[in-house]
Amino acid sequence: MTKLETTKTALVLIDVQKESEFGIKGIEEAVDNTKELIVQCRKLGIPVIYTRQINREDRIGLSNGEPLTDEGKPIFYNNGTDAADIVDKIKPGKQDIVIDKYRWSSFYDTSLDLMLKSMGIKHLIIGGFVTDGCLMTTVFDAYFRDYQVNLVKDICGATNEGAHISSILIMANWIYDLAIYDTAEMLNRLSGEPYNCWQSDYPDQLQFTPENMRQIFDKLNIKSF
Repeated sequence: MTKLETTKTALVLIDVQKESEFGIKGIEEAVDNTKELIVQCRKLGIPVIYTRQINREDRIGLSNGEPLTDEGKPIFYNNGTDAADIVDKIKPGKQDIVIDKYRWSSFYDTSLDLMLKSMGIKHLIIGGFVTDGCLMTTVFDAYFRDYQVNLVKDICGATNEGAHISSILIMANWIYDLAIYDTAEMLNRLSGEPYNCWQSDYPDQLQFTPENMRQIFDKLNIKSF
């Protein structure tokens, strides 16, 4: 039972934006949990990094097939509206870092890796929206860059339960040093208290099916430290 090494840890929040208030299952609870983590991380001097998905109103840099209105403007994360803004309840402070991105992964053509390396970060506490899109692609890209990821699953959200659960199980199966927490357990770890989290013993150990997904998912917080 040890505290995370705060000087080598950052909290990375993926696309907790006003656009995400539409269609994200459990968004209020996720935002409330995120706020608790932000408060604790700031107390400990852990950097807080926000990413924002941006779709330019003039359509420059849009992904292939990005949905458009009849007027030819992006439907989602339109930077001509407040949809691209971080949710007010957890809006960034002056000391925080905000990184805009134009593709799902927060590492793709952004300064995120540069910022993390310049601070000597090795461990990421991570969550955000959507679990099966920008969050999952960011987590895989973090792993490919040798960051150890601590996924807080109840600050994540997707448009439906199946997408949320299945994507977390995929990450658990294939990111070998991933640790999975709920907010309360991460707060315990940050405080040096006993905590529960799940870590893989070997690749592809969960062997989930459509019939047992919820049952397997419920086992992701059973190990004590």
